[in-house]
Amino acid sequence: MVKSGIFKTRLPCTGSHEGAGIVVAVGSSQTSNWSIGDRVMAVIERNKCGNCPSCTGPENYRQYCPYVEHGGVTTDGAFAEYMIADGRECIKLPDVIAFDTAAPLACAGSTIYRALLQTSAQPGEWIAIIGSGGGLGHLGIQFGKAMGLKIIGVDAKPSGLELSKASGADVVLDASSFSKEALVQKVAEATSTTHLGVGHHSGVSSAIVLSEHDSATSLACAITHIHGTVVQIAQPTNVSVPFRELVFRDIRLKGSLMCSREEAKEMLKFVTEKKIKVEGKRYHGLKELPQLMKDVHEKKLKGKGIIIVDSELK
Repeated sequence: MVKSGIFKTRLPCTGSHEGAGIVVAVGSSQTSNWSIGDRVMAVIERNKCGNCPSCTGPENYRQYCPYVEHGGVTTDGAFAEYMIADGRECIKLPDVIAFDTAAPLACAGSTIYRALLQTSAQPGEWIAIIGSGGGLGHLGIQFGKAMGLKIIGVDAKPSGLELSKASGADVVLDASSFSKEALVQKVAEATSTTHLGVGHHSGVSSAIVLSEHDSATSLACAITHIHGTVVQIAQPTNVSVPFRELVFRDIRLKGSLMCSREEAKEMLKFVTEKKIKVEGKRYHGLKELPQLMKDVHEKKLKGKGIIIVDSELK
């Protein structure tokens, strides 16, 4: 998206908005918060204004500051030996979380974790993840299962279907093999209560949209039961939903960005306690960055692509 110009990134700009490492220098305003040698997850956000309604409102609004800078998007990111991070946003890492696990959590983990919070789903409820077999989706499945939710994963790629199953989804559906109507029926059959039968409040309580396919959000609404919630994470140019889903079935469509700092701290604690695993391919050294980008654009990655900048750091 940066390469395509959507974010109007000023070039040159160092890429990557997910980073983790060790503090090697501390600015004068942060000496009470950070010490050289601290292990840190470098959150994407920097330089929030501190004065807008999002900055002065509830803590979980902070990430919506309209003046915030984003590492790897509007300012230099983590594809480097050293990077500048905002000490007010960074989070100390528990020793048990390795850097190659922490880096993908800085955005991918943070984004899908907050999406799950936005569903307000309760243990035992069914939720669906559209695009479940990617870098965010496989984390969402693990997070959701650890929260006590039942998960339906929907993907269209063989590798995505495989990763969805491996991550623990209760039901995995191949979107390339069924029509929309057939997928709705499959979800209804999986989620209906036996004493009521299909059609009586069957469907998931919430769906999270990670796929940018034109029909993804419409499908998410269709498989969500009446009065349910759809959380939009994917960022296609336009989102299209039949009005009947919103008006006649009271589907609540919500956008979500990423965790606030306090939510991200909660996420890291959750990752530690529930032993969440990050699936991905490790690339050793910045010299392998061109290969990583090639693999991304050729859709060869399973999970996340992770650059190990310094192999001595664990």
